Amino acid sequence: MRNRLIWASATLALVIAACGSSPSSTASQASSCVKASAAHHAYVVVEHLSGTSKQKCVGFAGDTIDGASLMDQSTIVYQTQTFSFGKGVCSIDSEPAQYTECFPKNKPYWSLFIETGGAWAPASTGYAAINLHDKDALGWHYVDSADQNPSPPPLAKES
Repeated sequence: MRNRLIWASATLALVIAACGSSPSSTASQASSCVKASAAHHAYVVVEHLSGTSKQKCVGFAGDTIDGASLMDQSTIVYQTQTFSFGKGVCSIDSEPAQYTECFPKNKPYWSLFIETGGAWAPASTGYAAINLHDKDALGWHYVDSADQNPSPPPLAKES
């Protein structure tokens, strides 16, 4: 009995050590961030109408990164249209897959949020005019047009 207990304890210790300090887990975290070695990181969090979500991290050297640069460098595919107020986001991560109008009446749209200090707030300006600091995030949630008070996407997880 004692030998089994020692063997089980040793096996558990090896499993914990392997999972907690594996070079591959560190590499996968680093590879999930564009410019991972940069001093600062900002995030893009996208939540689809279905509820599925994805996140991308972008490293940057300066004090801030603007929303347009963050989106461009995130590798998340998105499409915009230029309006008198600036650029509007029509499609993110292939949702909607096709469109003829960027903001069609009575159709879902991309709602924009900013995460600072672990809390989301609705954006008061377009994404291109937003400046993000270290650990801040842009959050996009594709919501039904009838949703008058859309909820933000999940909080960004530091990578």
